[in-house]
Amino acid sequence: MTETIASEPAGSAHVDDEPRPGRWLALAVLVLAVLLVGVDATVLGLATPFLSEDLRPSGTQLLWIGDIYSFVIAGLLVSMGSLGDRIGRKKLLLIGSVGFGAMSVLAAYASTPEMMIAARALQGVAGATLMPSTLALIRNLFHDPKERSLAIGIWGAMASAGMAVGPVLGGFLLGHFWWGSVFLINLPVMALLVAVGARVIPESRNPDPGPWDIPSVLMALVGIVAVVYAIKEAAVEGYRWDIALAAVIGVLTLLVFVRRQLTLASPLLNMKLFHHRGFSGAVLADLLTILGLSGLVFFLSQFLQMVQLRSPLNAGLTELPAAIGAVGAGLAAGWVARRLSVRIVVAGGLAVVGLSLVGCTTLHGDTGTAALCLILFVVGIGAGFSFTVTADVILSSVPKEEAGAASAVSETAYELGAALGIALLGSIVTGIYRGFATPPGVPAPTADAARESLGGAFEAARHLPADQAAALVKAAQDSFVAGVDVAAGVGAAVLLAAAVAAWFLLRGQELANSPAPPPAAALSPAAQEPGHGSGSAAGGPAERP
Repeated sequence: MTETIASEPAGSAHVDDEPRPGRWLALAVLVLAVLLVGVDATVLGLATPFLSEDLRPSGTQLLWIGDIYSFVIAGLLVSMGSLGDRIGRKKLLLIGSVGFGAMSVLAAYASTPEMMIAARALQGVAGATLMPSTLALIRNLFHDPKERSLAIGIWGAMASAGMAVGPVLGGFLLGHFWWGSVFLINLPVMALLVAVGARVIPESRNPDPGPWDIPSVLMALVGIVAVVYAIKEAAVEGYRWDIALAAVIGVLTLLVFVRRQLTLASPLLNMKLFHHRGFSGAVLADLLTILGLSGLVFFLSQFLQMVQLRSPLNAGLTELPAAIGAVGAGLAAGWVARRLSVRIVVAGGLAVVGLSLVGCTTLHGDTGTAALCLILFVVGIGAGFSFTVTADVILSSVPKEEAGAASAVSETAYELGAALGIALLGSIVTGIYRGFATPPGVPAPTADAARESLGGAFEAARHLPADQAAALVKAAQDSFVAGVDVAAGVGAAVLLAAAVAAWFLLRGQELANSPAPPPAAALSPAAQEPGHGSGSAAGGPAERP
C-alpha cells in the first residue's frame, strides 16, 4: 500500500519519490506549532502563583489546572494521530491550531477555576492534534532520508527551544503584563500557522484507512488517563485504594484496547509496528530517557528559584544552555548517525546524559551558574542526539500511511515517561524532604505545613519571628537539595540502563542514505527475493542481522 497525496491524481505513486517543492517553507510553518507547544508546556508553571492569587482555586482545583492538559493530551495522542491518517494530517493540524488559539483566549480570560480547568482540558484536545500531525507531515514531505533526518533535527531543535524559551518569555511577560498574557502569545503564532500553512503544506492521508473505531478511541482515552492519573496522584498522595483502583481500571482497559486492535481489520493502532525491533527500541529509549530526565527538570526550577532565590527570568536563562546543546546536537544527529551508527549515537547520547546527572548529585545551594550551565549544556547535547535519531528511526520504520499513529506512539511514550519520572523521582524527593527537623519552638501545625512542600515552608515561615523563620527555611532548603541529589542519582541510573537497552535493541539499525525505491520496484518479484533491498518496507533504516 502506498501513500497518495490529496493534491495528486491517484496512480501517480512515483511522483511521491520526487523532492516536493516548497518543503522547507512548509517545514518552517510546521515547527511554529512545535515551538508553541514547547513554550506552552513550561510557561504555565511560572504563571500559576499569579492566577492562583486572582482565581483563588482550591488545592485540588490547582492540581487539575496544572495536570488536566497533560492528561487529555496523553489520552488522545494515539487517537488523533490515527484520525490524521484518515481525514488528512494537514486538515487536522489546521483545525487543531484554530482550536488551540480559541482555547488560549478562553484560558487567558478565565474568571473562575472551573472555567480555567475546562479551557486547559480543551487546549489538551487541540494540542493532541499538533505534535503527531507535524511529525507525520515531515515523514511525507521529505522522501530523501538525509533531508528527512535534517528536517527531524530542526523539528526536535524547535521543541527544545520552545521549552527553553517558555520560562524566559514567561518571566518577561509576567514582569510586564497580567498572567493571561502567557496564553495570548499563542494567538499570533497560530494565526500565522493557519494562514501560511493552508497554502504551503500539502495534504496527505492514508488512501485506504478504514473506519475510525470509536470504542478504541474511548478505551485509549480512559486507559491512558487513568494510568497517568494514578501515577501522578500516587506521587503526591501515596497509595490509597481509589488511586489503586484507577490504576487497575487503566491497565485493564489498555489490555482490552490491545486485544481489540489485534482483531480489527482497520485498527486505531497497528500493533504489528512493535514487531519492528528498531521501532520498539526507539520508543522504549524515549520513555526511559524522559523518565530519568523529567524529575530533574521538574525540580530544577524549584531549586533555582526557591533554593538559590533566582528570579523566574534568571532561572530561565540558567536553563537555556540545555536547549542550545539540544538544538546543535539535533541538527547534527542524522549526519553523525550515518557515519557512526544509530546505536552508538543513541546509546552514547543517553550515557552522556546519565553521566551528567551523576554530576547533579553534588548540587547544593551555592553551586555556581557556570557549573550548572555546563551540566545542562552537556545534558542537552546527549538528549538532542538521542531524541532526534530515535524520532528518525520511529518514522522511517513504518509505512507512510501510518506515520500519524507512529508519531503518536512516540509522543505517548514521552507523556507516560514524564508521568512516571515525576512520580518516581518526586516520591524520592518528597520522602526525603518531609523528614527534616524543624527548629526548636516551631508550632506543630506550622511544622506540618512546612513539610508539605518547599513553597509551603516559605509560606509557613511568614508567621514566625525572623530568626526562627530563617532557620526553618534553611532546614527546608537543605532537605530539598538532599532529595534532589538522590533523585538525580536514580535518574542517572535510569539513563544508563536506557543506554544499555538501546545498545542491544538498536543493534544493526541504520539510517538510510538514499530515497526508498518507487513502490512498483519495491513490489517487483526481484525485490521480494532474499538478498534484494537493504531497507525496511518503508524505505527506512536497514536492520542488519
